[in-house]
Amino acid sequence: MTALDDAWPPSDFDPRATIQAPVGDLAMTRAWYGFMTARATIALALLLLQATQYALTGTVPVWVLAMCALYLASALATRLLARPRLPRHALEPTWLLTVGMDVLVIALLQLFQSGTVSYTPLLGVPVLLTAVLGTRPMAIGMALAITLLLLLETWWTSAHGQAESTGRYLQAGLAGLGYLLLAFLANQLAARLVREEQLALAGLHAARLQAQVNQLVMETLTDGVVVVDAQTRLRSANPAARTLLGLDAAQPPALDAQPSWTPLLELARATFDQAAPQAADLTLRSASRGARRLRVRTRMTEAPGRAHERLCVIFLHDLREAEARTRTEKMAAMGRMSAAVAHEIRNPLAAIAQANALLEEELQAPGQRQLTQMIRHNAQRLSKIVDEVLDVARVPEAGRTAPPSLLLDANVQDICADWVRRAPQRRRVQLDLATEGLPVDFDSEHLRRVLVNLLDNALRYASERPAAIQVTTRLSAERQSSLQVWSDGAPLEESVERHLFEPFFSSESRSSGLGLYICRELCERHRASIGYQRSARQLDGASVQGNEFSVQFRPPKPADRTTAAH
Repeated sequence: MTALDDAWPPSDFDPRATIQAPVGDLAMTRAWYGFMTARATIALALLLLQATQYALTGTVPVWVLAMCALYLASALATRLLARPRLPRHALEPTWLLTVGMDVLVIALLQLFQSGTVSYTPLLGVPVLLTAVLGTRPMAIGMALAITLLLLLETWWTSAHGQAESTGRYLQAGLAGLGYLLLAFLANQLAARLVREEQLALAGLHAARLQAQVNQLVMETLTDGVVVVDAQTRLRSANPAARTLLGLDAAQPPALDAQPSWTPLLELARATFDQAAPQAADLTLRSASRGARRLRVRTRMTEAPGRAHERLCVIFLHDLREAEARTRTEKMAAMGRMSAAVAHEIRNPLAAIAQANALLEEELQAPGQRQLTQMIRHNAQRLSKIVDEVLDVARVPEAGRTAPPSLLLDANVQDICADWVRRAPQRRRVQLDLATEGLPVDFDSEHLRRVLVNLLDNALRYASERPAAIQVTTRLSAERQSSLQVWSDGAPLEESVERHLFEPFFSSESRSSGLGLYICRELCERHRASIGYQRSARQLDGASVQGNEFSVQFRPPKPADRTTAAH
């Protein structure tokens, strides 16, 4: 016996006191219906028994048949029409009518029986009914009342000389004692049942609340969480994991459904095989979403003794966020210093350019004018670098306020048209815009800077073919917009690709290396992402591999989705 068993039930515990809505108390409701069905069955059996005796012997009074029929009608009406109701005290009219009719009918049948049938055991039904559905004092009171009734019935039969009195009194006393014990034990068991049901309902309520909290935490986590079973079937995935893995609404059945998930599949299998947590930095490559670097951790959940129900929980952390935080911390001091240095360089650089212009007006010799032109070109190059450094320093200022929404297709078309007009003989762009008028949260001037930088970068490496540069917009199944700038340039070296978006890194000696870095910073300020991958496009009727820069915009607001859908 536990401490709880020893202390339960307390002497003053009322099993009905905590029931506010009897219909909601499932155990007691079922017990009520069970007892009402039993009463109707007993009433039907009594009516059939009395009718049979009346038909065979004719010794049963007609009023007994009428009483049994009335009892059956009352029991059926209570069972079919009445609603479950647990009594608070013994004087409730409905309760007195229910158990009172049971006791009255059985007592009259026992007192005026015409044969040797004993109806005394049927008195146990109202005792059990009161013990289970009523309070403890009601149960003991009912048992005492029936005991007194049995003693009165014994006195009545003894007074009329119908039976030997001593044995009858002893039998009535023992029956009364049995009813008292039955009432006490039944009430104890009913009290325990009520308490256990309350504990079970409280545990179920707590489990549901915890499940809701877990679901809320899962949905709001920035890290992805994926649950797979021993057969590597996907059991669940939170929204962050769906975004990282590119899961559609129709969830794939297993991790081997897509080749790009092979690293995750191998890590999950290693977790099941070794029955130990695993951790690794993985790169998932997809033709539609590019390369994503993830830090992956796995954990095992297993029910003791049920190895076939093992689950593997996979935590996915986008390394771009960690790298962005690291870059932000490292570049904060560097940005402030670079801005200060750029401001200091701008004044002497302007003096050098002005002096060179004055000197160029005085010189006539071709060799000397060539030197002044070199000074002018390099001064312009330094001025451009200074402007780009200052632009990088000013990016956080522009991103402090929430950007307005803009129509991606219309803005991309205008920007590309302006870019082509600057040099229409050299610049040709093929457009394929398909975001269906869905707006994105991005500043229009920042979008222009990002797209122009990507177009300039594509022009630097593209061929002279008409569709060598292609600009597309796409809409995913989750209504998330994206922008792609593709060119048929040669593949980048691995060392170049690894540092592609870092500041002051360039494969060309005459480039400042800030263009793609500024693109990435502008995208991150607007909660968008930019990436690079090799992909194939149709060019002159053939599939050609090229370099593709893709910008994934922030998912739209629900109101914007509804507006675009209409």
